[in-house]
Amino acid sequence: MTAGTAAGMGSYEWRFDSGRICLDLVATGERTSRGRERLDGAAPLGRWLIGAGLVPEGTPLAGVDARWVRSFTELRDRVGQLVHAEIDGRDAAGALERVNTLAAGAPPGIRAVRDEDGDLVRALSAEPECDALLAAVARDAVELLTDPAARARLRECEGDSCRRVYLDTSRGRRRRWCSSEVCGNRERVARHRRRAALARP
Repeated sequence: MTAGTAAGMGSYEWRFDSGRICLDLVATGERTSRGRERLDGAAPLGRWLIGAGLVPEGTPLAGVDARWVRSFTELRDRVGQLVHAEIDGRDAAGALERVNTLAAGAPPGIRAVRDEDGDLVRALSAEPECDALLAAVARDAVELLTDPAARARLRECEGDSCRRVYLDTSRGRRRRWCSSEVCGNRERVARHRRRAALARP
C-alpha cells in the first residue's frame, strides 16, 4: 500500500484535528454511521498511519496485517481508557502499565532524503515495523499525560453522541466541540430546528 490509498483523508472518518497523534488514534474508536469499526483491516490502518504522519506519504506498507490491526486497536483502547480516566479523575492502572510497556520500545528511525524536486523530505530509515510505530504513539500518550499544561487542556466533545477527546488550544479555553465544522455545526442545526419548531403556530 502507498499514499495513493490515503484518498478520502478529508472525510469525517479520517479527521486528524485532536491536537495529538495518540488522541487521533483514540478517535478511531468511534464507530462509523453504519456501526462499523473504523480500523477494520490492514487498508484502513495503513491509511490512518499515513494520514496521522506516522509514516511519510508514499511509504510502502505491505507488511501491515491483522496482527498490526489488533495491536493498534488494543493501544487505542488503552490510551482511550487512560485519557478518559484522567479527565474524570479516575485511575486506570492496567491501561497505564500497558502504554508504558509499549512506550519503552524504540520509535522508528528517520532520515532526510531528496525528493524529485530536490527538496529534503522525511523518510523512514528502515521498513516500517509495527512495534516501532506503536512505541511512537505510546510515547506521545506518555508525553501528553505527563505534561501538566497539555493535560489541563484535555476536553471531551460536548456534541451529542460524540466522545472525542481533543486539546483545547483556543483563546480563553472555550472550545466546546472536537470540530466546529462537524459537531459544532450539528449543534447549530439542531438549535435552529428547535427554534423553528417553537415558532410554529
